[in-house]
Amino acid sequence: MIRPAFLESAEVAAALVRLPAVDERWSSPSALPGFTVGGLARHLANQVTRTLTALSDPPGESAIPVLDHFTGAGWVASGAGSAYNATILQRSESAAAGTTAAALAAEVDAALAELRTVVPAQHPDRVVDLGRWGLAVDDFLLTRVLELVVHTDDLAVSLDVPTPDLPAAATQASVEILARLAVWRHGPLPVLRALSRRERAPDSIAAL
Repeated sequence: MIRPAFLESAEVAAALVRLPAVDERWSSPSALPGFTVGGLARHLANQVTRTLTALSDPPGESAIPVLDHFTGAGWVASGAGSAYNATILQRSESAAAGTTAAALAAEVDAALAELRTVVPAQHPDRVVDLGRWGLAVDDFLLTRVLELVVHTDDLAVSLDVPTPDLPAAATQASVEILARLAVWRHGPLPVLRALSRRERAPDSIAAL
């Protein structure tokens, strides 16, 4: 189930954010172009803290399919240098500049403590209001799991530490949604060839 996968992935991310290396490298470049370690840690932390905010807000009225959430978002296929992604980067960097590694770790831990109660209590029909559209609560948590899985790896690489083990359910759910996005971006045949025929594989089937 996605709810335990979210909570367990958030636990892993929180432990990573607490590492002394985050404080030591706060202003250093991360593995993601343009992001400092602090900015990336802030972005990873947002997947926990903003989830609590979203689940505490009034519910939305209607939900779209989770794949439509990604295909309708400008950042998915726009490239790292796009205005969409530049805005995400700037917000994370600005937020990181206004905090410290210790304060960020405490913020994540506090949010996670609440989420352990809030997440299991969500009604399955709850719609999370995202402004432009809504998502069913479990689809919303799937999108957060994907962010947690991907950016936990990014932050670990940035800190020169092994990527921590993530819940099998979280990685499986992430691989499945990424595969669906890769098919949407590149078509089924290139994805099929990349997974089954090295000699005919395209240069990339990257989903994001």
